Amino acid sequence: MEDIFTISSQPVALDQVRKFFEANAGLRLSEEVQQKVRHCREYLDHKLQSTDRSFYGINTGFGSLCNVQISREELRDLQINLVQSHACGMGEEVPVPMVQLMLLLKIKSLGFGYSGVHLATVQRLVDFFNKGVTPVVYQMGSLGASGDLAPLAHLSLPLLGLGEVWYKGVKRPSAGVLKELGWSSIQLEEKEGLALLNGTQFSAAYALHGILEAQRLFEWATVCAALSLDAFDGLIEPFDARLHRIRPHQGQQLVAASVRKLLEGSELLNRPKETVQDPYAFRCVPQVHGATWDTMHYVQNVVETEINGVTDNPNIFPDEDVILSGGNFHAQPLALASDFLAIALAELGSISERRVYQLISGQRGLPAFLTSNPGLYSGLMIPQYTAASIVSQNKQLCTPASVDSIVSSNGQEDHVSMAANAGTKLYRVVENVERLLAIEFMTAAQALHFRKPLRTSEPLETLLEAYRKKVPFLDSDRVLSIDMHATVAFLRETKLA
Repeated sequence: MEDIFTISSQPVALDQVRKFFEANAGLRLSEEVQQKVRHCREYLDHKLQSTDRSFYGINTGFGSLCNVQISREELRDLQINLVQSHACGMGEEVPVPMVQLMLLLKIKSLGFGYSGVHLATVQRLVDFFNKGVTPVVYQMGSLGASGDLAPLAHLSLPLLGLGEVWYKGVKRPSAGVLKELGWSSIQLEEKEGLALLNGTQFSAAYALHGILEAQRLFEWATVCAALSLDAFDGLIEPFDARLHRIRPHQGQQLVAASVRKLLEGSELLNRPKETVQDPYAFRCVPQVHGATWDTMHYVQNVVETEINGVTDNPNIFPDEDVILSGGNFHAQPLALASDFLAIALAELGSISERRVYQLISGQRGLPAFLTSNPGLYSGLMIPQYTAASIVSQNKQLCTPASVDSIVSSNGQEDHVSMAANAGTKLYRVVENVERLLAIEFMTAAQALHFRKPLRTSEPLETLLEAYRKKVPFLDSDRVLSIDMHATVAFLRETKLA
């Protein structure tokens, strides 16, 4: 980790997060952050010594046990018990890169200095990140309110020498890794366990990953649409700037301009056309893709606001001498945004599959299923089946989680966001849309072969030339799953200009 990213009180933009992870950078806390964390903790220590007042989760029980007073002698045990008792995750493990995102977001939130944790606790999270000590976290267990309690409890267990971590590619008990690194376990004090467990960092990590991947996939969706339009011998008129000027949605205008630029100089596009109109999957690309872009713009704003906020409870305002208990842990903004993004991305996949269907249907001089010998060969018949099944699964995954709620903690937590479920569903939709775009790219590349010697634009021809080094033209039937997975890898590895 040669590059170092400094955690400060300044807002972090999505592009900074992307570049940070691409650079495999390390973390450090700014002097300002260190001072704010110390100042808040010193205030809390003084406050607890000078008053007998009850403060939720600091000297009381949790949830519906909020009115149970805890004695001074038991306050440290209270925090340790909290972390252990709430580590109730189940299901699949959260992928390591997602847990690293959770660590980053938790450090950022605690660094604002409203949570009352010791600096040593925040620094240990930084050390975990920098040394590649990644807690084992499970996907199931959060209701997206009261914080992402179960996932964040698993994130916090290794601070105490409990739970498991991934370290140097091996899953191990955290106690052994701490010993190997010469670290003692953290001794949590008042408020610290609650500060670690309260927060939206699980839901936020999934939403952040979703929007970062959405931005990448959106660029590929535009490329795929342009390739397919030329392969289908489609019309450029539906992308004319004058049409989009009179219905001026920002995304719609942007997509139309991008497709025009991608296809500039195409021999196929500029030849005389025999048709008057194209099917909607081609003609309405600006409107459909553009609506997804507009949704992404909204989601980006929500996610950037969330990752630059404080989401635990209660919050401590040392300079105003007040401790406030509220609901900043409620992840409704993320739940709605994650659901909305999943729906918008699913539409990119849905219209992509329709373009695949049109390309293999034997229209406009293309052979059926894009094979030179239909009948003997099935060509690209079955990738469209696969695409159809993925589109169908996306429809099921896009049932909103955010409209659901279920009462918990004896009725104290009577409305929850289900943002965690929205986030994990979004993750699967993102993966599915990548697969759908890979199928379209593979299909459009195959179709364009049958348009030779006419060529598409130079930038797209260069892209196709690079692709053919990974996936050769399909001249006879072979195991296409290999080609499809190779195309997914190509989309991930190739940087678009």
